[in-house]
Parts: sequence; structure tokens; C-alpha cells
Amino acid sequence: MKLPKIYNTYFVALIATVGGMLFGFDISSMSAIIGTKQYIAFFDNPHGVKQGAIGSALAAGSVIGSIIAGPISNKYGRRDSIMFACFWWIVGTAVQTAVTNTGMLIAGRVLNGVTVGITSSQVPVYLAEIAKKEKRGSIIVIQQLAIEWGIFFMFFIGYGCSFIAGPASFRTAWAMQFVPCVVLMVGLPFLPRSPRWLAKVDRTDEAIKTLANIQANGDVNDPLVIAEWEEITTVLALERESGGGWQIFFKNGMWRRTMAGVSVQAWQQLSGANVMTYYVVYVFQMANLTGNINLISSGIQYALFIIFTSFIFFYIDKTGRRSLLMYGAIGMAICHFVVGGVLSAGEYVPEGVDGNLNVVIRVRGPKAHTVIAFSYLLIIVYALTLAPVAWVYAAEVWSLETRATGMGLASLGNWVFNFALGLFVPPGFANITWKLFIIFGVLCIGAALQVYFTYPETCGKTIEEIEEMFADGGPRPWHTKPGGSKLDAKIEEVREKHGRNLSVDEKILNVDEKKPTSVEHIA
Repeated sequence: MKLPKIYNTYFVALIATVGGMLFGFDISSMSAIIGTKQYIAFFDNPHGVKQGAIGSALAAGSVIGSIIAGPISNKYGRRDSIMFACFWWIVGTAVQTAVTNTGMLIAGRVLNGVTVGITSSQVPVYLAEIAKKEKRGSIIVIQQLAIEWGIFFMFFIGYGCSFIAGPASFRTAWAMQFVPCVVLMVGLPFLPRSPRWLAKVDRTDEAIKTLANIQANGDVNDPLVIAEWEEITTVLALERESGGGWQIFFKNGMWRRTMAGVSVQAWQQLSGANVMTYYVVYVFQMANLTGNINLISSGIQYALFIIFTSFIFFYIDKTGRRSLLMYGAIGMAICHFVVGGVLSAGEYVPEGVDGNLNVVIRVRGPKAHTVIAFSYLLIIVYALTLAPVAWVYAAEVWSLETRATGMGLASLGNWVFNFALGLFVPPGFANITWKLFIIFGVLCIGAALQVYFTYPETCGKTIEEIEEMFADGGPRPWHTKPGGSKLDAKIEEVREKHGRNLSVDEKILNVDEKKPTSVEHIA
């Protein structure tokens, strides 16, 4: 029996982004647990490289997921690749729930990471391909919001389970990760396939009908549908003429898009924000917070994350991508420098604060309050800028032929650095202490410089038009501005040229007969 499809883009986004919620669940399934007595006792007080290996196992699996995501998505579709990812999550969560030792915990997190690698790359691709240009940013931001709600829910589930004695404490918390995965698996069959993927695999009739259902309430004669379909198929034909294979990511002007997509994801990690999301309990221990007060204070940070990302949801398609990325990186750099500077005046505790060997520095009084305040401020800036915008920008820069694999490549940049940082941060806290924050501050300045010189503005343009921004001879990034799409003019042209009575067959015929004469603008 063929299930009915729901074409409302916000509903589609709410279901699809549960894949992001899985990522959030896995993040705080550790951050809420690592400071509890039950966890420390059962896993023999893991610290340094051992704790780093546990924390980075998710990212290690996500590297694998990012590599396989593109080929799977290209062959089976964006929606079905997300369904495929769910099965890895079911197995990984089962392994974590039954955990008996550190190796088993790492294995379960690696399996869950494969899911996160696929969903974190293909959910933004799917949303970018179904959303209108005026709403694309806000639609993809729902992915980041889902991640944050997942972090928030799981953190307080972990906090509640911390009152359960023995290993049942963390096993119960980790078992709760089944719930969002089941919700996602039930909802996915009701979502439409991406019309751009359907066009890519030459399912023309289905593609144009899906596009019409998404953009014009099923009216295949709507000028918007005609104009956008012509744009999709014209660009697709040009891309196919330009060849395929891995070399397509680096030849002509395509290297600019590859660099932008991969680097914006890498900078999201190198900004140091995940120090706060993965290891905020450690940072607040440095600020002399202990026990339940530490956990609740950490939970407040996650609430701020949600509140301020929700705020940017309404403005991301008005303010543009470049300014948010650039000024966000500068703001985060300032926060890192302040936290690092204050901690440099702290006392050294070689036996570990409260016996935690990952935390060997502590400040008290006004210094502690400053660390807490600027830790919160850093997350607020991150929630308004790099956290949501990096996913949006990385999903926008690719062409139709390269988007699934390209986004997998971009996510690979994210997860490689996520893995490296997850492994490095615990021993970094123990060995270079406050200097870690200075390093992240300097990296944030580097991110701002690259954004200014190499990232053109993509806001308000169709994902086909964005190709021109990266092409040889395209505008300098610092000269680009939000808006200025040519699609509106093309809609009027279609309305004047064809009228409202053009049939579906005629439109498809007209589009198929529109043969490109040059591939020079394809980057």
C-alpha cells in the first residue's frame, strides 16, 4: 500500500531533522554522565586519552558515515539514506545499553556515529533541495534546533538517571536513545522524495509533480514551478556535460566550493564550541561548581543554546550568511580569550578537582563567575552564528550532481576535526589547561579571515544560482550581498511567454529541448 505524502516543508523538516536530534542525544548522553559517581566507578575513572577515546568514538563512526553517505544518497535517494542510517543507530544503542566495559561503550558509540555521519550530511541536503530560496536558511536551521533539543532532552534524562544507583543509571539513560530513532523511522515513509534527486535519476514526471506539490500546492502550471524546473534541468544538463568522478570536486572553479563546504564545517569544530557541549561539566568544575549545581548549570547552557538558535531561525534569511559567520567567529574568539585569561590565574590541583583527573585547575569567587558568564556568552554567540549557519552554508554551495557526495565530504571535514578534538580536549585540559582556550581563540580569528576573503554570500539565491557565485570570473566574496535572485524575473518571463495554460507535457518537452551551449559557468 502506497502511503500518503505530506508536502508542507516545515512538517517535512520537523520529521527529517529528528536525524539531528539523534546527534544531540548522543552528545549529552556522555556530557550528563561523565561526571557521575556511577560512571566514574564503573569505568575506573577514565581520564586523559581513555576518556578522549570514549568521547571521540562518536566522531570516528561519523567519519565512516560521512564517507558512505554520498554514494548511498545518490543511488537510493536522500530520504531513504536517512532510513538506512536508523538501523545503525538501533544496533549502536543496543550495544551501549548492554555495556559491560570501555571497549563495548566505544563500539556502541562508533555504531551510533555512523548514523550521525549520514544524517548530519544528508538531512541538510534533503532540506536544501525541497525548500524555497526565501526559506531555505530557516528550514535548515531546524536541523540545528533538533540537535540542540536532543542535547537538552538527553542531558536532563541523564541528570534524572544520575539518581539511580549503579550501572542502571547510565544504561537507562542510553536506552532512551531508541525513542527518537523509532519516531524518525515511523515518519520517514510519509515524506516525499527530493524533486532534485528525482530529476537527477531521470524520474521526470515524478520530479515535476513533487516540485509542484511542494512549491505550488500541486499546480504544475504555476510559473514558479515551470521556471524552477527549467533552471534545475538546464543546470543538471550542464553539469553532466562537464564530466563526473572525484576530480569534479577540484577542477575549474569547483575547488572553491569544495574548500568552502569543507572548511565551514571544519571551522564549526575548530571554533572550540564543542568544548562546551561535550565537556561543559569539566569547564564548570574549573569554576568551582560541583555535584547537582554543576549539572543544572550545564543544563542552563543547553537551554540558552535552544533559545538563541530559535531567535536566528526568524532572521537567518534576512541577515545573510557571511556576516553571521564572520562576526560570530570574532565574538567567540573574544570569549575564549577571556576564559583562558581568567583561568590562567587559577590554582593548580594536581590530584584533580574533586578527584577528576581531567580537571587540574580551579578558580573561585569573581573569577569563577567570569568563567561561567563568558562560557554562557560563547554558547549564545555560537547558537546565533556558526552552529546553524555552518550547516546551511555547507548544504548550499554544492551543485545538484555533487550535492550528496559534496555534503558528505563537508561533513567529513566536520567529523575528522570533531574526532581529533574529542580525543585531544581531555588531555589538553590536563596538560596545557587554560592555554587550550587561547588556541581556540586564535583559530576563531582564522575562521573570520577565511570567511571574509573566500565565502561569497548565498542568502536569497536559488541553489542553482549559487553556482555562479563560485564560478571563474564570479564576484569577489566581499562584494556579494544577500538577495538579488534572478528567479523572480524568470517567473515573470515564463508567465508572459507561456501563460497559465501550458500543459505539463509541454513544459517537460520545453525543458528537455533546452540544450546548453556552454559549460564555462559551471564551477
